[in-house]
Amino acid sequence: MKKVLLDAIKKYKIQIILHAIFIGIHIYILTIPPKLIGNMIDLLYNLEENKQAILNITYQLLGICILFFVVRFSWKSLENYVVRGTEKDINIKLFQRFLKLKLQNIQNIKNGEIMSYFVKDVNEIRAAIYRIMTYGSRIIFTFIIAIYQMASGVNINLTIAVMLPIIVATYLVIKIKKYVETSFKKSQDKFTELSEYIQESTDSIRTTKAYACEGEQLKEFIRKNRIVRQSNNAVDVFSNLLSTCTKMCFGICYSISLIYGSKLVLDGKITIGELVAFNGYIGLFVNPVNWIPELIARVKRMQISYKRLDAIFDLEVEKINVKEHIKSDNLNGSIEIRNLTFSYPGSIDTALEDINIEIKVGQTLGIIGTIGSGKTTLMNLLTRLYTVPYGKILIDGKDINEIPIEVLRNNICYVTQDNFLFSTTLRDNISLFKEEYDDSEIKESTRKAVIYDDIQNMPNGLQTVIGEGGGDLSGGQKQRVAISRAFLKNSRILIFDDTFSALDNKTSEKLIDNIRELTQDKTCIIISNKVSDVKNSDNIIVLDESRIVEQGTHEELMEKNGIYYEFFEQQASREEENILA
Repeated sequence: MKKVLLDAIKKYKIQIILHAIFIGIHIYILTIPPKLIGNMIDLLYNLEENKQAILNITYQLLGICILFFVVRFSWKSLENYVVRGTEKDINIKLFQRFLKLKLQNIQNIKNGEIMSYFVKDVNEIRAAIYRIMTYGSRIIFTFIIAIYQMASGVNINLTIAVMLPIIVATYLVIKIKKYVETSFKKSQDKFTELSEYIQESTDSIRTTKAYACEGEQLKEFIRKNRIVRQSNNAVDVFSNLLSTCTKMCFGICYSISLIYGSKLVLDGKITIGELVAFNGYIGLFVNPVNWIPELIARVKRMQISYKRLDAIFDLEVEKINVKEHIKSDNLNGSIEIRNLTFSYPGSIDTALEDINIEIKVGQTLGIIGTIGSGKTTLMNLLTRLYTVPYGKILIDGKDINEIPIEVLRNNICYVTQDNFLFSTTLRDNISLFKEEYDDSEIKESTRKAVIYDDIQNMPNGLQTVIGEGGGDLSGGQKQRVAISRAFLKNSRILIFDDTFSALDNKTSEKLIDNIRELTQDKTCIIISNKVSDVKNSDNIIVLDESRIVEQGTHEELMEKNGIYYEFFEQQASREEENILA
């Protein structure tokens, strides 16, 4: 995260320097009107003789107003450019980081929490940068320039006396700021919990309605929302306390100026015009003094958000551990798995144990097994979504860890069982936003996936926009849209992970025939709980309790009368019952 901010400072350093220069000019301009008004008041004692001088001062004030507008517009424009640009850069870098995170890291982060990083934390950093640039620089320049004008142009003793309450108020602000930090941290945690709850509630809306749980959901939301309100109230209390201290300080400053300044006028040490100018200078401190607690609170909030984002940037990303570079970007697709045993990070249970498989180019491997037997885990390792032990998985005779991730995944088309679809057009969902495919290629892939007719009957064909997660489509349609990606992408290895579960037998058989034609010279892996989906595979393995318990062709496995045979019998009897029903 530190590098991201430093890169932003380097990128916008010219704008930041110009912004500081314009802020300095802006503050200096603000010190001119009090002095001119003070001079004007001293000239009012002899209006007739000083008429022209007073008129000249009026013209000068008008010119100052015009110059003030130009300078203020300049630094505000530079400020907005830097702040919005930095916000954009942080969002891009953060999104890139999430894309590169290892699957095991990102799975531990809830959706609501991810949104709070992009919305709340990035916004806190943007707001802090904005206030540092506009408030921080103006506070510094105001104290330097205004104090100099007060001390050199009016009276140094009066200046010191007026500045003492401001120093006391600053000390109180520093003492109170830790309570602001603590209360805000609690408020942010509660807000994250509320965001996660809202995300879960919206994701499970169908279940909620199906079981008539709206009342309970609302009660829980009201409770969590009440906690967020209480946490925010605590933040407001301490913030208001800081603000009150600075306002009291300002009132005391004016009192000292009026009492001590009047005495200096009576003693003839300063004029009435200088006293008026001095009070005008004090007025310049009104906003900067009130900004101090807000600036401190914002910086504290930024520190909390910075630590949260820094924790994300510290998470381990996918790294390419290359021992020797592969000259070609294309793989042939032969796969060999040797004595593979794997456990998920932090888990004591074994997800896979002593797995040995060999798949040659042009062959199809069928994988069938009980729920939780390790079927999907095996595919996650094959695509290096998790760290793979060296020497356990080889592709084209090379260790999978020696193949750059980009090369590996470009040569694998993995149609997952969740069939995730984006809230965009069907065309973008099938091409995955890649512009290298034309409409004819995409249409052909939909024909092979047996979804072409369904798409043609939709209002805008391939340009039909589907709802979030493909909510406008049936389960079978979503699966076939996802399968279209496999026919479109020219991959050497194709993996279908339980992607036919929502299809009827006729459609499933047609799809598998098309897949068989597609994969004649490629490597194909079909994972399914249905025997009919894998029975024509060149080799079938049966997983149970993380181990391969049976292996062979459909005919060989049927002769063993083992788990595979039991699957076949159970599914055959269910189909027979459905026919009789």
